[in-house]
Amino acid sequence: MENQKFYYDNKTVKLFLLATIIWGVVAVLVGVLIACQLAFPAFNFGLEYTTFGRMRPLHTNAVIFAFVGNAIFAGVYYSLQKLLKARLFSDVLSKIHFWGWQLIIVLAAVTFTLGISTSKEYAELEWPIDILLTVVWVIFGWNMIGTILKRRVQHIYAAIWWYLATFLGVALLHVVNSFELPISLIKSYPIYAGAQDAVVQWWYGHNAVAFFLTTPFLGLMYYYLPKAANRPIYSYRLSIIHFWSLIFLYMWAGPHHLLYQALPEWVQALGVTFSIMLIAPSWGGMINGLLTLRGAWDKVRDSAVLKFFVVAVTAYGMSTFEGPMMSLRNVNQMTHFTDWTIAHTHIAGMAWNGGMTFGMLYWLLPRIFRTKLYSEKLANTHFWIATLSILVYAIPLYWSAVTQWLMLREYTPEGFLAYPNFLETLTQILPMYTLRIISGIMFLTGFLIMVYNLFKTMAAGSVEANEAAEAPALVLAGKRKPLNETIHRWMERKTVRFSIWVFVALFIGGAIQIIPMIFIKSNIPTIDTVTPYTPLELEGRDVYVKEGCYTCHSQVIRPFRWETDRYGDYSKIGEFVYDHPFLWGSRRTGPDLARAGYVNGPMYKNSAWHYNHFMDPQKMNEQSIMPRYDWFAKKDVNLDMTPNKIRAMQTLGVPYPEGFDEQAVDDLLWQANQIVAELKLSGIEIEPTKEMVAMIAYMHKLGRDIEPNTNQNLDSHDTGE
Repeated sequence: MENQKFYYDNKTVKLFLLATIIWGVVAVLVGVLIACQLAFPAFNFGLEYTTFGRMRPLHTNAVIFAFVGNAIFAGVYYSLQKLLKARLFSDVLSKIHFWGWQLIIVLAAVTFTLGISTSKEYAELEWPIDILLTVVWVIFGWNMIGTILKRRVQHIYAAIWWYLATFLGVALLHVVNSFELPISLIKSYPIYAGAQDAVVQWWYGHNAVAFFLTTPFLGLMYYYLPKAANRPIYSYRLSIIHFWSLIFLYMWAGPHHLLYQALPEWVQALGVTFSIMLIAPSWGGMINGLLTLRGAWDKVRDSAVLKFFVVAVTAYGMSTFEGPMMSLRNVNQMTHFTDWTIAHTHIAGMAWNGGMTFGMLYWLLPRIFRTKLYSEKLANTHFWIATLSILVYAIPLYWSAVTQWLMLREYTPEGFLAYPNFLETLTQILPMYTLRIISGIMFLTGFLIMVYNLFKTMAAGSVEANEAAEAPALVLAGKRKPLNETIHRWMERKTVRFSIWVFVALFIGGAIQIIPMIFIKSNIPTIDTVTPYTPLELEGRDVYVKEGCYTCHSQVIRPFRWETDRYGDYSKIGEFVYDHPFLWGSRRTGPDLARAGYVNGPMYKNSAWHYNHFMDPQKMNEQSIMPRYDWFAKKDVNLDMTPNKIRAMQTLGVPYPEGFDEQAVDDLLWQANQIVAELKLSGIEIEPTKEMVAMIAYMHKLGRDIEPNTNQNLDSHDTGE
């Protein structure tokens, strides 16, 4: 058969490689900044736009979608063409994909800095950018699947299975989690509330880690590690078991982020069970990767590429063992809401994703530019600095997690909390935060060494934008040949059927968790005394979301004695039925706020205290690491938007009286003037329309509805009942 001539598209790959390097530097820089902010509040700079609450989602999204995302697309597009012996499906789609993705990154950076956020972890983008993200992701899938369909090989290789699962998995997760009701160009509310929103969000959040930070990198591992080692993958059969079991089991594990919280027991049990089961396929993948290097360990000693791959695959194995262990209830009570979770995620991010990306960059970029790597010695230097920085990062945070947990649950011989003030435990672990800064600087130093090495490499070579290639045309066999072809090999020839089965495997776990939570009312028992937020409290809640307060404070109390003694009664599922979005949090850098308005509770503070605390936290307690929010006293709530917000809540099922939107502003001002009068008694003058007043109202709402003997008259007036 005569060979067909065609050209590989190296230009698109080069653009994504350059974007990976540039955005990677930005992501790590912001990471160093927020590490400094945690140890030294002065690094918040006293500015509205640079507080930890706004910078933290900027850092996580820059790492995930800018650095890692561009690396995925570069690695996928290069390997896809080589494996399929075909040019990318469409040059136009490739350009739209690249520039569309960079536009999303820029819009994310701008909106997060401005405080425009949904608060949903790893899904903080507001609705117009969500729609743009959907379009660009479909374009990526269209381009990839189109390339698969015009391939010149019979079977699709294991790496491509993972690429398909990535596209389908992320599409499913993003669409379901992003159902929201817009009220303006920059503001929306999720259609889910409370526990429902929590289940959907952590189904998304856990599986965003799975299908954006794991499955595509497993695909890259199956291609780039054998290429760099010049060895075939260890086991084809193991790769099949690894693939199907992993994509099926992962979708069930999300609720392990919500153990001991206001969630039905059956949902939590599902999360724990499937999390433990995930160890087997995950370690199967790690073994498949490491055993591929059998007979090539002498190469590992000298090759920075292989060393990065070995650390990456090992970290993948460690993280996928640690994650299931953290889902065990007795372990989770310690690791959740502490720095253990932060250490865990950064081992995965810095070592697994970072290691695979660095190894791929060192292997791929010289080939794209048709030259040798400028300096193998600098690459090895980068490897040792990066590896050491990961240890310097993780070990102190594990130490701080155990230290803080032991302090939080310690009692005196008389039966009282030994450290009733949360800040007492935080000050003990601040030295660990200083070590985190050192680690970040080390990681950044290694990254900059790589940037220098790669740019010197690029300067010495040039890219052949359209690389000539040839291969025989594909002749697809129709029916399965039972004697010499397994079912899976037959499926590998049938791309559409393969993709359908992938989607089915992905869909089952999410559907079984989410559909009952949304449509079976008995899963969400209500509490009669829980009332909707007043207009002023709703505005305060939106300020809370805008400032990213949820990044440091949780709003859910677990049923442990040391939590209920410190914060108040444990949280019930019916408390959150009007919460769009839920704000349970995932890390306590500050105390829990679920009972901040509980007048007879240990967390209650009066209006003057809240005012002074927002104006200057260090004045209230010099050891506090909270940023200043003095602009709350200067910025006005947008009263023009208040009626829209009430109507949106009514659409979402919040039982405000009919026509309440028309009196919402008057109601807001009535309640605001009560707070203004209270502040005046303490010598504080402020206008009722300021954000400060709204935030104080929101703080006083938290937990108040279920406090015994609490006067509910204010709520009745505010909701028009």
